[in-house]
Amino acid sequence: MKILHTSDWHLGRSLHIKKRHEEHQAFLQWLLKEIDSRQIDVLLIAGDVFDSGLPSIGAQELYYKFLSQVAQSCCRHVVIIAGNHDSPSFLNAPGALLKALRIHVVGAATDDPADEVFVLRRRDNTPELLVAAVPFLRDRDIRKAEAGESTEDKSQKLIQGIGNHYDAVFAAAEQRRAELGQDLPLVAMGHLFTDGGRLIEGDGVRELYVGALPGVAPTIFPASVDYVALGHLHVPQTVNDSNHIRYCGSPLPMGFNEAEQQKIVCLVELQGRETTVEPLPVPVFQKLQTVQGDWDAISSRLDGLAKSGQSVWLNIVYDGNEIIGDLSQRLENAVARTCLDIVRSRNCQTAEQALRQQSMDETLDDLEDHDVFERLLVMKEVPESQRPDLRRTYQEALAALEDPERAAGNEGQP
Repeated sequence: MKILHTSDWHLGRSLHIKKRHEEHQAFLQWLLKEIDSRQIDVLLIAGDVFDSGLPSIGAQELYYKFLSQVAQSCCRHVVIIAGNHDSPSFLNAPGALLKALRIHVVGAATDDPADEVFVLRRRDNTPELLVAAVPFLRDRDIRKAEAGESTEDKSQKLIQGIGNHYDAVFAAAEQRRAELGQDLPLVAMGHLFTDGGRLIEGDGVRELYVGALPGVAPTIFPASVDYVALGHLHVPQTVNDSNHIRYCGSPLPMGFNEAEQQKIVCLVELQGRETTVEPLPVPVFQKLQTVQGDWDAISSRLDGLAKSGQSVWLNIVYDGNEIIGDLSQRLENAVARTCLDIVRSRNCQTAEQALRQQSMDETLDDLEDHDVFERLLVMKEVPESQRPDLRRTYQEALAALEDPERAAGNEGQP
C-alpha cells in the first residue's frame, strides 16, 4: 500500500501583499500527477488545509476541485483532519457528501473516540488499513477551566488532556483491529507540537494554547502505530529520531526565511506492517529571494537576478551606512521592466544610526526637537509631498505640550 502524507497547505494565504492562489493551484496539480504516477492508494492531509477559518471563495474552489479530481483518480481514500487554522464546522459541513467519495474528514474532537478511527477497505471491500485521525485539540475539547488556576496548572491539564484523548482513540483503534480479527497496519494523524520540534522565525506557526505549553512528548504514540503523520510545524522533520513519526512540513515556504528550504511530501509504503518512508521534493512554484547589503551590493544582485529572466519575489534589506532617503524609488527603478517583484523592503538604519551620521559624539540631548523630527522623516523615507503636513502637525503637538490649555481651547477647530 502506498500512502502520501501532506499537511499545512494554508490555502488562501498571502505573502505580505502577494496572493498565492497560482502557487497553490500549481502545487495541487503537481500533487495530482504524483498520485497518478506513483499509484497512491491513500492521501493524508494533516491539518491547516486553509489559512483562515473563513476561507475565500478562491481557496474553497481549489479545495473542492482538488477533492473531486482525487476521487476520480487511482487514490482510493483521502483522510483529512482540521488544524488550528481551520474551522471545524466548515470542514465537517460537507462530511456526509465527501464520505460517499471515500473522503473522510474529522474537523473536531468527537464525543466517541471510535468516530476518529477509520477502517479503509480495498475495492473488494476487504479491510486493509486503520487510520486514527485526531484533529487539532482545542482547549475546550480537553480541559475544564477552574477558578484560581495558574498558568502551570492549565499547561499540565492541557498536556494531560491531549494524552488522554490520544490514548482513548488508540484504544478504540486496537479494539477495532481485534474485532476485525486481522493484524492490520495502523496509521495515526495529528496536528500538534511535539517535544524538540524545530521552528523557523517568521514561519507563521501560531501559539496553539494559552500559557507556555511545552511540546507534547512523542511517547503518546504507542509502538502499535506503524506511521504517524503530523501537521502544524512547517519544517520537514522526524520526531525523536523516529523515522516513522514525521512532520512533512508545508508544501510552500510560508515566508522568506523558508525560501532556501526544500519542501517535501512523504511517500509511505506499507508491506504488511513494515514501513518505509521516502521524502518527495516539492518543486518551487514561485522563487523567493532575500537581498541584503549596502546599495552597491543590492544593486548588483538585482542586476544579476534581472538578467536571469526568472520571476522572483524579493525581500530587500538595506543595512548600509549611507542614509538613503529615496530607497523605495531606487528599488522601483532597479526592477522596472524586469521579472522581479519587490514584496517587502526594509531600511535597517535606526534613528540612532541616523543621528550618528552627524557626529559620533552627538546624542539626542544635543539636538533640538525639530532636528530629530527632520532626521526621522529622512530615515523613514517619507515622501516630500507629505512632509509639510507632518511638520505642521508635529508643531501643533509640540505647542499643545507647551500650552495644554490653549490646545484644549482649540478642540473641534479644523
